[in-house]
Amino acid sequence: MEFTRRQWLGAAGAALMPQFSRASVPATRVAVAKCTDYGASLTPALTRMFDQLGGLERLVKGKTVVMKVNLTGAPTYRLGYAPLEASHYTHPAVIGATAHLMGQAGARRIRVVESPWSTADPIEEYILQANWEPRDILRAAPEVAFVNTNWGGPKKEYARFDTPKGGHIYRAIYLNKVYEECDVMVSVAKMKDHATAGITLSLKNCFGCTPCTIYGEGAGKDEPTLTPTGGRSMFHMGHKQPSPPAPPENDTSTPRDGGYRVPRIVADITASRPIHLAIVEAVQTMSGGEGPWNGPGLKLVSPGLLVAGLNPVATDAVCMRLMNYDPMAKRGTPPFETCDNTLELAEQLGTGSRDPNLVEVIGPAVEQVKFDFAALREEKKKLAPRRRGRRNA
Repeated sequence: MEFTRRQWLGAAGAALMPQFSRASVPATRVAVAKCTDYGASLTPALTRMFDQLGGLERLVKGKTVVMKVNLTGAPTYRLGYAPLEASHYTHPAVIGATAHLMGQAGARRIRVVESPWSTADPIEEYILQANWEPRDILRAAPEVAFVNTNWGGPKKEYARFDTPKGGHIYRAIYLNKVYEECDVMVSVAKMKDHATAGITLSLKNCFGCTPCTIYGEGAGKDEPTLTPTGGRSMFHMGHKQPSPPAPPENDTSTPRDGGYRVPRIVADITASRPIHLAIVEAVQTMSGGEGPWNGPGLKLVSPGLLVAGLNPVATDAVCMRLMNYDPMAKRGTPPFETCDNTLELAEQLGTGSRDPNLVEVIGPAVEQVKFDFAALREEKKKLAPRRRGRRNA
């Protein structure tokens, strides 16, 4: 089904309500909403949440906005017969509704960005393979465009972002210049478990900001390649260094282990390129991993949740509680059985606080609406060894 700008406007109109006072809204305020479908109830729910955060206008009016969405994995990967947006891609209705509301709030320009798997092709071509209609999003507001951030364009142009406190792994991150040319950075993520980092929410979503022409498997030794190939295995294994001019690791004697490296690199990225608005959607999603490639025990689930906040660490902390996880958890405890806590590492760089006592939740109480990802995680752990045993028999 195609949506016109008039239709987006009509969906939002019934939800408009007086905004909260815009004076000094704390960055630790996080809005939660129940939303059981991607239809008529979605835009009103988002509108209420943004109003509860102080209103979008004060954040985006007259500004250039970058919306980093999650299109992890090639469009050919599907969980059963489900569309990708039902399992692991940010749903296009959430992207379109958010872009529409930002346009309505006066955003001058909106860029929907991602570094899609192993390609420099236009994102429009990529999402067509997922059976999406790009025009649904492009028509959601007056000035919307897609940008593939997996490369630096034909002139190999990148922007340097220095990491506060020198970073955990990298003292600076190099990104597509679109991240430098924006005023407002928005992470629009899917609520999911993650095989390497435990969970993937608004912080981990920004792992995909990085260009594979510099940080990818096929990145050049002396300079960035013109086009990206492969994934970001150097982030996971540390077997090579980024392409110059991006700086090498601070310390190559640290563990060559994804559970150590990936959370720290995510913390570096999100501290160097700060997020101004974090949106996490779980109207529908999957449990047990970040994509269909994560093996047996994966499930399509319908938590019926939307979460938004002005600080990504606080927002992800609330998301973890909604998933029945503890945002204060240490390595060795769920969901961080084999990795370090990304929220803790981001907190160490000054990005925000994960302490539930320092986060104000607006909307339904967490205990009333949480969805038990933790229990499903335990089911998956029990299933995987049994299936491995049958294969080895």
